[in-house]
Amino acid sequence: MAETILIADDDEELVELLGEYLRQEGFDVRMAHDGQAALDAARAPGVDAMVLDIMMPGQSGLEVLKALRRDSALPVVMLTARGEDLDRILGLELGADDYLPKPCNPRELVARLRAVLRRAGGMMAEVLRADDVELRPSSRELRVDGQPVALTSTEFSLAQALLSRVGQVVDKRDLYLAALGREPVRFDRSIDMHMSNLRRKLGPLADGRERIQTVRGIGYQYVLAADGAG
Repeated sequence: MAETILIADDDEELVELLGEYLRQEGFDVRMAHDGQAALDAARAPGVDAMVLDIMMPGQSGLEVLKALRRDSALPVVMLTARGEDLDRILGLELGADDYLPKPCNPRELVARLRAVLRRAGGMMAEVLRADDVELRPSSRELRVDGQPVALTSTEFSLAQALLSRVGQVVDKRDLYLAALGREPVRFDRSIDMHMSNLRRKLGPLADGRERIQTVRGIGYQYVLAADGAG
């Protein structure tokens, strides 16, 4: 069954071009041309991922993403103006799974979409536990002290990569591949932004330390409350 992609952009010609390319690649496509229409369409049944432009009439793409993340983990790839680092950072902070600068290469967009869809649909039998955290890959669910924590698909993939290697340093390149499905590129801090969101959502350990510690120049490490690392 074909996966359905929602393209939300006020540039109708661009949407048609991207839509045609996605259809040739085997996707079903839905379209929206303003913020409210994009939010309504994203919440409708049957949408598997969204391509969301930041600059739209009515509600901006950032406003749409913020509202969507209150009740949905739908994978979102943001389209940002080339060179607009602040927009990219804000998008990642609000829960975008990945981003591409405009004008984008349709082939690269398809690759990014397939990566976020693969992560969102990933299945694994093993339940991962660390202290009061429990991660269930089969249902894409994470709980802290028994309470569900809403994560984006990228944040979930990061948590899964770290919790599968508790106490070990996970190389940043491995995290890019696991969570974004691509190699890191120079000056790209996407993983750092996603990791900051994940830390905030998980909260600190009972002793006040961060659960996820930065190992400068290498990557990240998930630690246990019993560990002595500082």
